[in-house]
Amino acid sequence: RALMAGMLLPSGNDAANATAVYVSGSIPEFARLMNIRAAVIGMKDTHFVNCNGLDAEGHYSSAYDIALMSRELMKHEDIFRYTGIWMDSLRNGAFTLANTNKLIRSYSGITGLKTGSTGNAKYCLSATAERDGMELIATIMAAPSSKERFADASVLLNYGFANYTTVSCAPDEAL
Repeated sequence: RALMAGMLLPSGNDAANATAVYVSGSIPEFARLMNIRAAVIGMKDTHFVNCNGLDAEGHYSSAYDIALMSRELMKHEDIFRYTGIWMDSLRNGAFTLANTNKLIRSYSGITGLKTGSTGNAKYCLSATAERDGMELIATIMAAPSSKERFADASVLLNYGFANYTTVSCAPDEAL
């Protein structure tokens, strides 16, 4: 729980590294496993070198692939116990964690998901939201500022909610 909160709220690279070592024995091995999983879910324009997303030679992804990864994460509802909250604490309140996704406090229906920023990637965000049973993903990459990534994601989500709807289809046997 502490490692998940540390990774997903304040983007703790140390928590990501510790998780990678715990799960697979080393960061390179975890990155290898990440690449296998990425291929399985159809991420064709991604190659992981590390587990934390920091700039590294040969480490890259696309907005489409980030959306695919986000959609996969959304299948695990427990993820929202972390990405959907503004603040958390560890060790009986000794450490406070704040979510780097500022939309959590300002966007109606926001459920998460993850921010990121590096010198090369600039400001990135995969924002997820749900309204009236419809879930959307907005992926922002290379925004010039943190404020702009949140504004751009809001525009995309607003467009989706204003222009699309969910439709229930009849089961095959009813046709």
